[in-house]
Amino acid sequence: MKKSFLAMLGLAVSLVFTGCGGDSGGNEPAANTGGDAKLEATVKIGATPVPHAEILEEIKSDLKEKGVTLEIVEFNDYVQPNIALNDGELDANFFQHEPYLNDFVKEHTEMKLKNAGGVHVEPMGIYSSKIQKLEDVPFGGKVSIPNDATNGGRALLLLDKAGLITLREGVGEMATVQDIISNNNDLQIQEIEAAQLPRTLDDVDISVINTNFAMNANLNPVNDALFMEDKTSPYVNIVTVRDGDENRPEIQALIKTLQSDKVKNFINEKYKGAIVPAF
Repeated sequence: MKKSFLAMLGLAVSLVFTGCGGDSGGNEPAANTGGDAKLEATVKIGATPVPHAEILEEIKSDLKEKGVTLEIVEFNDYVQPNIALNDGELDANFFQHEPYLNDFVKEHTEMKLKNAGGVHVEPMGIYSSKIQKLEDVPFGGKVSIPNDATNGGRALLLLDKAGLITLREGVGEMATVQDIISNNNDLQIQEIEAAQLPRTLDDVDISVINTNFAMNANLNPVNDALFMEDKTSPYVNIVTVRDGDENRPEIQALIKTLQSDKVKNFINEKYKGAIVPAF
């Protein structure tokens, strides 16, 4: 009877200590993950310098207060940021619109990249260092446009809207030079890497340039563009992540901060219509 009592007492003591969390088998109390918990994370994000990196610099301190350290890596092209993101060198990138992303992943089917949220529109514009108005474009004039499929089609749509060419009806954003059905001025269209377009201004009569590259070349879209997309442009610049990472708390904190009134006011005040908030 005595041995039986001692055995039962030993078992009770053992159960008490087990219940206190002495093992690592899943019985430890769960960490506090409430909505007010401060994050401890770093987001490494690739961006083109203007305006993307400028906008990100504006929110660094806000994210730091939420426990997120933002590391910005600058790129000057439209290919490497997606490759670096896919390869895990970045957590996100911020430089492209969704039509470009969709076209990119169609060509790189191994890449599983996703739109995590839209931030702003950069209206594409037509620029020149030789003429003051589109009516002065000479017969046989030279025109440079982006050589990637999405931005090239976007540039052709803008030339169509400006009355310089006519595209086949319904061709949409994936237009190519083969879709031009009327070119009364016999314009000579040259397809150039988007980042290099500002450098072509002395060699062509007009160039269709993305706003980020125009601003990086000290061109003011509002004052210097001869013709621009209007504010209804569907080409919203987005934050891109690897598929599934959009649910990471630090990525959600990044998107929420980018889509804040502070950023909206910053864009409106700094870029004065050259860039338009899209949220």
